[in-house]
Amino acid sequence: MRIAFATSECVPFVKTGGLADVSGALPKALAAEGNEVKVFLPLYGSINTLSHGLSFAHELHGIPAQIGGETVYYHVWYKRDDTGAEFYLIDCPQYYHRSQIYTSDADEDKRYILLQNAVLQILQRFNWAPDVLHCNDWQTALLPVYLREKYGWDSLFWKTASVLSIHNLAYQGLFSKESIYHAGLYYDKFYPGGPYEFHNAFSFLKAGILYADALTTVSETYAREIQTLDYGERLDGVLAMRRDDLFGILNGIDPNDWNPRVDKFIPQRYDLENFSDKTKNKKALLAQVGLPFDESVPMIGMITRLTVQKGLEILSQAFTDLMQMPVQLVILGSGEKKYEDFLRWAASTYPGKVSAYIGFNNALAHLITAGCDMYLMPSRYEPCGLNQMYSLNYGTVPIVRRTGGLADTVRDYHELNGQGNGFSFWDFTSYALYTSVYRALELFHQKDVWMKIIKRGMSEDFSWQKSARKYMEVYRWAKSKRGG
Repeated sequence: MRIAFATSECVPFVKTGGLADVSGALPKALAAEGNEVKVFLPLYGSINTLSHGLSFAHELHGIPAQIGGETVYYHVWYKRDDTGAEFYLIDCPQYYHRSQIYTSDADEDKRYILLQNAVLQILQRFNWAPDVLHCNDWQTALLPVYLREKYGWDSLFWKTASVLSIHNLAYQGLFSKESIYHAGLYYDKFYPGGPYEFHNAFSFLKAGILYADALTTVSETYAREIQTLDYGERLDGVLAMRRDDLFGILNGIDPNDWNPRVDKFIPQRYDLENFSDKTKNKKALLAQVGLPFDESVPMIGMITRLTVQKGLEILSQAFTDLMQMPVQLVILGSGEKKYEDFLRWAASTYPGKVSAYIGFNNALAHLITAGCDMYLMPSRYEPCGLNQMYSLNYGTVPIVRRTGGLADTVRDYHELNGQGNGFSFWDFTSYALYTSVYRALELFHQKDVWMKIIKRGMSEDFSWQKSARKYMEVYRWAKSKRGG
């Protein structure tokens, strides 16, 4: 199958969140399954072409694109990796050489309108007809619209099915009505409740949702949640209308990066056969963060953006009660000032029990995952989540709120009559968080039971190959709808 994959960020070139991890790993997994895969993304100013081994594509030099009343020229850089996946980076300094990847600049819509036009123009120049055009989030959500409304004249794309993946529904690409002109579309579908209109704005994401042949999100539970008023970000009705074409597929994790057997960032590698060696990582972590080691006191870790989405609100409310328990807590993250200030207060108030690192440190993130006994994710919502999968893989028992991908990966020990791989709670309250930690703490000291929980977690299959095969099923579904 031929697959064109359009994204606004992709590891190893550029990353701000989980979309980059998906965009870097899924195309490679698809290529390893025998598919032809071409990936398209912007060449941001932060991407060093030399260090990433990119080659200038001379046959794709100085291509003009019409963005509203302006003609914009772009070039293309190229790389083919060892799986056979091909990466095409769109080079247009006036749009992509900014101090930040995403901006609030007046031309933010034009930046990604160019990307989407470039995808189809490059495919035309190659005369390469994809079976599936896979687009991601609002930045590429107009591509399903383009296939029908702007490039529908080209027989090259007549059998191309479109799949739109929603990684976080909160970001919707809302622009003024004038953006329709910039996109090269007509105003006939901009009217109250129309395909382009969303609360008197032009929504890239809504348009893509209505035009795509199939829709995916990054977990089965999130696919259901976004059809409800609480999680639907005002698009719940539109998504419910497309429920038969909406699929949830969990992200995978990279076994070469997040794997205690090969992790280059931890002092002691381990697996189930020599699990006792994990304690050496706990000792190293505690020494690094300046907390005392006590094998009988469980260490709870968090690696998170410090935002209301991540449950810092209920953590702060439960904190005094949590500190009455025999536990230690290490948190790594940055974000909203009020939560950064809270963590500084917590670390200074409980110096022997709490350590807080404000910022990001990849090596410390790996050591926290390997060195802690438990991992806490009390998210208000979580489309997929990766850290709970990392922690399961490392034998670090997760305690999570049951939402999105957390609900699909962490099975509560008590609710499943002793067959779970972690602990979870429904209510977004400090009491629910506290009682879940309390339940985990009671079982931590029952070492035979605790080890069974760990073994279930470390036996889970979170491979990208498993996810890729599920995407292939969705691609075939979309193709069947398209008549191909």
